[in-house]
Amino acid sequence: MNRFILPIFVLVMATAPVSRSQAQDTSRIAPVQKVQVIDPSLKGQYELLISKSKTYYTYKLINPARLSAFYKSVTDSIRKERAGSKTARVTIAEQSKTIASLNEQIKGKESSLASSASKADEISFLGVAFSKSTYSTMVWSIIIVLALALAIVIIRSAKSISEAKYRTGLYEEISQEYQTYKTKANEKEKKLARELQDERNKLDDYKTRGL
Repeated sequence: MNRFILPIFVLVMATAPVSRSQAQDTSRIAPVQKVQVIDPSLKGQYELLISKSKTYYTYKLINPARLSAFYKSVTDSIRKERAGSKTARVTIAEQSKTIASLNEQIKGKESSLASSASKADEISFLGVAFSKSTYSTMVWSIIIVLALALAIVIIRSAKSISEAKYRTGLYEEISQEYQTYKTKANEKEKKLARELQDERNKLDDYKTRGL
């Protein structure tokens, strides 16, 4: 029976209103609250509360004033944490907006940079845009084709010039032979004409003599 009554008695003593004697005790204990707490955290205050409590049959008799002070510390801490959490959420929201704005600016700058790089890499030729590599390949291809065409023209021209020189030399040789033949023929013709004239003169001379 006593085992059931004793816990009930301790519980009633812990939660019952403070009596006059307890008030006097509280007034006596109150200065203890003014003692500087070494550890101001909730854990330190809890440990101080337990250390300052009296033990009655393994139960702790806690001074309501100290319990109220500890409860106030707990509520103040919770209120402070909630206020800090709210401020942190507001700060996080503002930072999220700032980060989103910065990401948009970065995307815009990256897009502008990519556009600038694309424009810098493009070359317009006859109204058509080409990349520098394509334009360079096309230009070098044209240069190589023109160089090959020029080489072919030079080779053919050299052959034509050589053929022309050969034919010119042959023509000059034939022309010289013809001139020589013409000169000889002319001399032969003149010789024959002289001989014919001599024969005619002889014939006329014979006719004059009456032969």
